Amino acid sequence: MSKQELLSLKTPQPKASSIGGQRKLVFAARIIITLLAVAFALFPIIWIISAAFNPASSMATQQLIPPNASLANFEKALRNPLHPYFTWMWNSLKISSITMVLAVTVTALTAYSFSRFRFRGRKSLLITILLIQVFPNMLTMVALFLLLRQIGEYFPAMGLNSHGGLILVYLGAQMGINIWLMKGFFDTIPRDIDESAAVDGATHWQAFWWLIFPLVRPVLAVVGVLVFVGTFNEFILANVLLRSTNQFTLMVGLYMFVTQNFAQQWGVFAAGALVGAIPIALIYVLMQDYIVGGLTRGAVKG
Repeated sequence: MSKQELLSLKTPQPKASSIGGQRKLVFAARIIITLLAVAFALFPIIWIISAAFNPASSMATQQLIPPNASLANFEKALRNPLHPYFTWMWNSLKISSITMVLAVTVTALTAYSFSRFRFRGRKSLLITILLIQVFPNMLTMVALFLLLRQIGEYFPAMGLNSHGGLILVYLGAQMGINIWLMKGFFDTIPRDIDESAAVDGATHWQAFWWLIFPLVRPVLAVVGVLVFVGTFNEFILANVLLRSTNQFTLMVGLYMFVTQNFAQQWGVFAAGALVGAIPIALIYVLMQDYIVGGLTRGAVKG
């Protein structure tokens, strides 16, 4: 018998029972970590739902399960004559939808140009677009306020306290990172499609609209959802640029519930926030397949 065979006989082999026990411990640890992560993520949502149905409408008496659950907070939020909730909701939906359509259109055309055409200054423009996104919008707030005030002197529909001016600001803020995301998706589409279309006599616009556009619907959905959610939930710029109550978005309007007496209006605020989350939840449910496909295919160049 050789030395290696003798050493293998002397070396104690791990028992199957110990290996099975280790696997069970690892599996149990994963389950516990997963449950803790889910609980950490769901606790704020559960707390908001509980506050929305708590008629006391106070943080001091807030409980996880309200003793006398009712819809009183929803009535106060939706039927308050001094706080036009549905007007705010309509303003947010209108601004977010228009911004989404414009951003998706401009971003798709820009990303297609960067992906398919080769021109002087192409790389410099791409880097510039990326660098602009490094600076937060907070730094440009004063400049945007002054710019819109001057524009409003000549075009009131695009100045301060107007939805047109707010859409213009949102549109500029959504360009950078979405152009890079969409360009990465365009790069995964083979250029043979463009060359075949050119051989058949198609123009760049015909090739884009009839051949490329149907193939990039997942990333269009991703960009559309990101823009819609980002503008719908935005608060700081809307609070600075909008001045009248009827022009407020939902986020600015909800802030009015808790401006002066947060502790007593906590339940009303929670009820309004819960109703305002319905459009976002519906969009994610309806577009979840496109979102997964758009993010994974555009992540790497094929």
